[in-house]
Amino acid sequence: MNIAQLSGRGVEITDPLREYVDEKLSRLDRFNDQVTSARVTLTVRDVKDAARRNRVEVQLNVPHGIVRAEESHADMYAAIDKASDVLERQLRKFKTRLLKQRQEGAPQPEPGPAEMAAQQDDDLSVNPEIVRQKRFDLRPMTAEDAVFQMEALGHDFFVFKNMVTDGCGVVYRRKDGHYGLIEPK
Repeated sequence: MNIAQLSGRGVEITDPLREYVDEKLSRLDRFNDQVTSARVTLTVRDVKDAARRNRVEVQLNVPHGIVRAEESHADMYAAIDKASDVLERQLRKFKTRLLKQRQEGAPQPEPGPAEMAAQQDDDLSVNPEIVRQKRFDLRPMTAEDAVFQMEALGHDFFVFKNMVTDGCGVVYRRKDGHYGLIEPK
């Protein structure tokens, strides 16, 4: 697997730590035809809950989107293990879904990384101010694929180009646990 970036925040990336990350992510080599690159960030935080002190964030770029995991644990190596397990489950699900679409003859969306603008400012003041802006490419996909991408990214909503209607759409997670779809008329 091609780890494009391994960085640390508040932690020195030692050779044994780098080798451990490489070893754990090499388990994902059976999905080598899907994973194009990886970015790993290791963080040590000052928090009262010692069990959440070490955080591992991994983002894998795949031809039709992004697979992401974020895990915390008191031990950095255990956090890496947990993140690796989550990624393995997500990639297995991704590969199964991709094979199923190919067998059914469903049209494949154009390849490219999916990016989301998921940062919202909860502070609703009299004069709301835009404090962050992101731009991303709208890739054609089905609403079901958009829900899958939303879940893989860990977001509450996802903006996409609907390949069925050729319009813009937003899928979102409802409070009852189901999903909603917003589309213009």
